[in-house]
Amino acid sequence: MRIGELAAAVGVTPRAVRHYHHLGLLPEPDRRANGYRDYTLRHAVVLARIRRLTELGLGLAEVRDVLADDAGRELVEVLGELDEDLARQEDEIRARRGRLRVLMGEARAGRLPAEGPVSPELAALFGKFGHAPHSPMAAKDREVFALLETTATPEVRAEMLAGLESMMSVPGAVERAHEAYALLDALADAEPNDPRVAEAARVLAGLIPPEMVPQGAGIDLDNSGGDGGTGSFLRAFYADFAPAQAEAIRRTLRILREDRP
Repeated sequence: MRIGELAAAVGVTPRAVRHYHHLGLLPEPDRRANGYRDYTLRHAVVLARIRRLTELGLGLAEVRDVLADDAGRELVEVLGELDEDLARQEDEIRARRGRLRVLMGEARAGRLPAEGPVSPELAALFGKFGHAPHSPMAAKDREVFALLETTATPEVRAEMLAGLESMMSVPGAVERAHEAYALLDALADAEPNDPRVAEAARVLAGLIPPEMVPQGAGIDLDNSGGDGGTGSFLRAFYADFAPAQAEAIRRTLRILREDRP
């Protein structure tokens, strides 16, 4: 058989056959006098087995292990692992579909956060914050929390959510949050030495528990000059604000670090 005939007989493409040759899954056949490969029934049997195994979900490295074990013991082991992987995927898909059902319900009711899908815990906290109408700073704050939830480790994420929950449980926290947003919004076109910067920092520091601010571990939170990825993140963080707003946040962090027990 020629390569096209073999591929058609087994239901794969000639390109796939060549790829299997390249990976060593399918032995190279003898060649005719004219240089064309001459495939036999044995090649078709092996190729069909490769197709069946890949359709089960095995990777090509796993297929190689199966084909290398004539006794079939490797096949039983690999299929068992594949079954476990599929079971985990089923559980994950079931959980994701459940979350999607909740999100679709929230979207239909007009309660889906503008920042996109976030965890139910963070969505509930956003609800407690309430909406500060027409506040660019409030919208940016929610975006940052959504970003941190996505990128943080499970431990840091849990600490962040617990800190926000603690912050919002204090009487009057919502009103103070809206006051802080308004003060920061008013600094959008101000200079860093504007006297309102100190007031915004004072109100914001009074809202945030000191334990929510990282220890720093050598990172200069005031000028975002840290090394590596953390320093780059802080520089990008401050750059996203107007100069006076960034100065207010720096002063807030300074106050909180000084108040840390």
